[in-house]
Amino acid sequence: MKFRGMAGALALAAAMAGGGAQAAYPDRPIRLVVPFGAGGITDIVARQVGKGMGDALGQGVVVENRPGAGGVIAAQLAATAPADGYTIFMGTVGTQVVNPLIYSKLGYDADKFAPVGMVSGSPYLLAVRGDMPAATFGEFVAYAKAHPAKLNFGSAGNASSPHLGLELLKLTAGVDIMHVPFKSGSEAVNAAIGGQVDVVMDASPVIMPHAASGKLRALAVAADKRLPSAPGVPTAGEAGDAALQISSWNAFFAPAGTPPAVLETLSQALQKTLSSPELRERLASQGTQLYTGTPGEYQGFIAGEKAKWAKIVQRANIRMD
Repeated sequence: MKFRGMAGALALAAAMAGGGAQAAYPDRPIRLVVPFGAGGITDIVARQVGKGMGDALGQGVVVENRPGAGGVIAAQLAATAPADGYTIFMGTVGTQVVNPLIYSKLGYDADKFAPVGMVSGSPYLLAVRGDMPAATFGEFVAYAKAHPAKLNFGSAGNASSPHLGLELLKLTAGVDIMHVPFKSGSEAVNAAIGGQVDVVMDASPVIMPHAASGKLRALAVAADKRLPSAPGVPTAGEAGDAALQISSWNAFFAPAGTPPAVLETLSQALQKTLSSPELRERLASQGTQLYTGTPGEYQGFIAGEKAKWAKIVQRANIRMD
């Protein structure tokens, strides 16, 4: 009788303790907000890395595409989400560096996001529609100069990495090309395939399948090294414009105020995912390099990016007021 009474008391105590205890993080799926539409390099990397993180965390990581306004819509959504670890944001050079430089009223503070860690970088390829009368980068520049303000450049939106690439191209090559913003890189590429725009700039996994089919013509890699995923495509320096260097990069963030223990859990899951040889090889074959930088290393990286793009934005006089 005493044993039964003691057992009942222990069971009651355990139930009370369980009712007051907090569930271990994470105990439900995590939302990953991506600032561009499906099909672009940002989305491609987000889905593959997000899956790996979900496996490491024991919970699904669900990608939510929120394109528009050069990433502003997605960044605002992520910045105002509860700081509980169940919303993370895939920031880009546009959302974290360029938007604060070109908008007087932005609606979010890029510096207040809590960094989880660097994710990836992808050098861009410059490509033209397949029927353009320009077989090389040099011929393209000559054609653009002979037809000032007649060519159209499609991008993933104002202040997106491709848009920055266009502005850099205009400065370094001395060409005058009109900008046409879309909601995603894949939309811009499809517009070039359909002949609505003449020029695009995006990562290798987005450009090369269409270059292989002849629908696009890849002219140059905007980096100082060739890409294994783009055999035969010269670097911009080899093509005559060494200053044309631009990559998309991505980093994961959480809303300001996210508990340090939660950030550490997310960071560990991210680093585990990025160290996967299989994932690294798969994305490298597509022209994307995975980073393994910690939140602290991100701070040094972002300082260099701000200095670089502040000069380009100022020279190109890009404003979105």
